[in-house]
Amino acid sequence: MKRVLYTTLVLSLCMACADNMTPQKTTTTASTTATGQRAAHASSPAADPEMDKFIDELMARMTLEEKIGQLNLVAVGFDVTGPVVSQNVDENIRKGNVGGVFNTFTPVAARKLQEMAVNNTRLKIPLLFGYDVIHGHRTIFPIPLGLSTSWDMEAIERSARIAADEASADGLNWVFSPMVDIARDARWGRIAEGAGEDPYLGSQVARAMVRGYQGDDLSEENTVMATVKHFALYGAAEAGRDYNTVDMSLNRMFNEYLPPYKAAIEAGAGSVMTSFNEVNGVPASANKWLLTELLRDKWGFDGFVVTDYTAINELVAHGIGDEAHVGALALKAGADMDMVGEVFLKNLKQAVQSGAVSEEDINKATRRILEAKYKLGLFEDPYLYTDEERAKNTIMKPAYREAAREIARKSMVLLKNEKQVLPLQKSGTIALIGPLAKNQRDMIGNWSGAGDWKQAVSLEQGIRNVAGPGVKIKYAKGANIADDEQMIQRLNAHGGDLEIDKRSSEEMIAEAVKTASASDVIVAVVGESQGMTGEAASRADITLPGQQRELLKALKKTGKPMVVVLMNGRPLALTWEDENADAILETWFAGTEAGNAIADVLFGNYNPSGKLTASFPQVVGQVPLYYAHKNTGRPFGGELLDKYKSRYMDVTNEPLYPFGYGLSYTTFDYSQPQLSKNSISANESLEVKVDVKNTGNYDGEEVVQLYVQDVVGSITRPVKELKGFQKINLKKGETQTVTFTITPEDLMFYNNELERVLEPGEFKVYVGTNSRDVQEASFTVRENQ
Repeated sequence: MKRVLYTTLVLSLCMACADNMTPQKTTTTASTTATGQRAAHASSPAADPEMDKFIDELMARMTLEEKIGQLNLVAVGFDVTGPVVSQNVDENIRKGNVGGVFNTFTPVAARKLQEMAVNNTRLKIPLLFGYDVIHGHRTIFPIPLGLSTSWDMEAIERSARIAADEASADGLNWVFSPMVDIARDARWGRIAEGAGEDPYLGSQVARAMVRGYQGDDLSEENTVMATVKHFALYGAAEAGRDYNTVDMSLNRMFNEYLPPYKAAIEAGAGSVMTSFNEVNGVPASANKWLLTELLRDKWGFDGFVVTDYTAINELVAHGIGDEAHVGALALKAGADMDMVGEVFLKNLKQAVQSGAVSEEDINKATRRILEAKYKLGLFEDPYLYTDEERAKNTIMKPAYREAAREIARKSMVLLKNEKQVLPLQKSGTIALIGPLAKNQRDMIGNWSGAGDWKQAVSLEQGIRNVAGPGVKIKYAKGANIADDEQMIQRLNAHGGDLEIDKRSSEEMIAEAVKTASASDVIVAVVGESQGMTGEAASRADITLPGQQRELLKALKKTGKPMVVVLMNGRPLALTWEDENADAILETWFAGTEAGNAIADVLFGNYNPSGKLTASFPQVVGQVPLYYAHKNTGRPFGGELLDKYKSRYMDVTNEPLYPFGYGLSYTTFDYSQPQLSKNSISANESLEVKVDVKNTGNYDGEEVVQLYVQDVVGSITRPVKELKGFQKINLKKGETQTVTFTITPEDLMFYNNELERVLEPGEFKVYVGTNSRDVQEASFTVRENQ
């Protein structure tokens, strides 16, 4: 028998205010819109009497120690994301002191531990098996920031579906993904793991990832439970420094940072992971307002909350109490499972005896863990995910590698293409230069989990595969990725795998110049190493590291056409490269099939269609940088001598490449947007139509983007906000009419009372190829009579 997963689809739009609020005269609130599109709270999920009866009976037989044991997540296996804390794991599993394991995969390894739990514990409760499956499991896709630049929700969902199929065949039933943190500071290493700076796009990506992982039925053998992380606001760490303090207003929180988490909950995510930062002065893992009042009471989340790695232990360093005290705080706040730190295991029994927590507090958390196991089908078949034959037939099968190649192509962003240098001809001599040109290790990027970099395709190999015998390749390394000894030591101490050429920079550059001089075109492959992005990988200087820019400067002097291929996990400051390269292709870390996919784009087998989801600054001093900023009382209009405005003295306010930016080998023209109405009431929608024509010489895809500005509000509003997009395919010379519908929901925001409101007044609509290059129209929303 298969059990259908029931989800909580909560469309609560009034978070921290009363459920039955009275709307103000001049606003329409979410709970009172005449269209009835949203209610204050969605109905509760259908009850599952069979599950409730099973768990009631099981918990009635459990001792307090066995209940606490279910709240303990230990690390066992091939790699860890921090210091090894878990001790005496085998003994604790046999005692029933472990609810889940992470960092263990393969059917053989998972079955061994599952048998230990099922055959040796009194109640035979099976284990959860979790892992950081972030952008693929064995078949690796582009890093999440790269996936988001495809703006292709079907492709993103497909990547998660393939990852779920492989992970579940490899002994896993729970993944720590998607990461949906909004990130607007390119210094932060973990910007690589999310969908960039925009809450609307981030929400679409969050839904797609959850659907891909969980499918329609969690008890199917090829699905896994998703974990939305990091709850909440982690991407806003001060100074872009990982684990750092976060502090923001509630209206910014609700309007700009919380929407993707809520979207993932609405999509049915089975678990939520806490963040390392504080929220309103209280660390997330001990924040009752965040984990109970908001997540459960207002949003209706019915899954379980797991902390991040040793996050409860780290509450002590935050300064809110000793270990016993913070353990009690975390449990009462709504944290259900303690990742690796074993604070619950060591302290909760005594906390019950002292009255610091109640057994009912523990019962709530235990029930949530047991419900997850029930939904995954583990009580019916503890070995559902340990079929060795299925693993052999599933992992890295040819169809999945081909999907990785196809999705990687979609993620690449053409930043510059002077005089149509790209696509390259499949003839002549290419100088393939740079520390990443032959590299396999960095192709799969950070957080590549169980991926095997030795199976990744380098760019050199990809060019040989795609261009064929008509192209001659001359190679020179030209530079190391990094030259700073301390940086190299730090990276290589933690899996950086940097291979440093012992020659001097001068020798390497001289060889590269000689190679370039004897070639027709230069393909310079530069960027970061995979270890320079991801967790604990913040960078204060986000230009190209080491001597790579010096290499490019020397190559420029040869006079040969220069194509820069970037591999990196964050927006970089590329002012010199933009001014001097003939073409720039952003490829991120593109995954197992990186080399083939990049070569497909370079040689025109695929016309690039990616668009940035995070703004690229001119210099690091501009960050945090994002398109949906607000005007000040003295907005800068670009006048050179206008001193007393919000501006820099040494650089303009604008990004080098704005949100939504990306070129194609063809060109697209946009008509003026046409609105179906110039005035609507607060319960009406309107249509926006725009004609898009392919005016170039290639068939191509274009992401048509719709932005809205609320011109006057009771609180200040952004200069524009993404509210829709469509990715269309146009043949050379073809015109297509694209239609968007703007609904009342699209015009709503949270005011300072945290009411979700639609305020009457003037609105502007912008449609275009990116957030900067748009056509404008306007309409008004009338007061309800």
